[in-house]
Amino acid sequence: MPKLADIHEEYDFLEPDDRYRLLIDLGRDLEPMPDALKTDATLVRGCSASVWVYPMKTDDGRLHFLADSNAAITKGIIALVLQAVQDQPPAAIVATDIGSELAPFDLGKQLSSNRTQGIPNMIALIRETAERYAS
Repeated sequence: MPKLADIHEEYDFLEPDDRYRLLIDLGRDLEPMPDALKTDATLVRGCSASVWVYPMKTDDGRLHFLADSNAAITKGIIALVLQAVQDQPPAAIVATDIGSELAPFDLGKQLSSNRTQGIPNMIALIRETAERYAS
């Protein structure tokens, strides 16, 4: 997956409709999440669409997340969120200000409040997961 800065560079030059399509494409590029992992335990609360996030600890101690959503744009948003933390050590994820990492995308101006209301919950779930693994 491309780095967040590279995605932003492309995103910054696009018109609003193309930005929307870029987010959808990011969601399409997510690693497939098996349906068996889409459970109540992996569901992100407070999102307008269903979003699931499943953490896996790699052999070297990093966290790798699988994610999916039943809405294309929301799937793109979680893909963007994961770009800030994917395959990082838990302590590094805890130390990352994911909201600040996403700030240049100004998603609140690009998308409806319905689409962005769940982002803090996605970030909180990822942070809480990293905190559990870091201790």
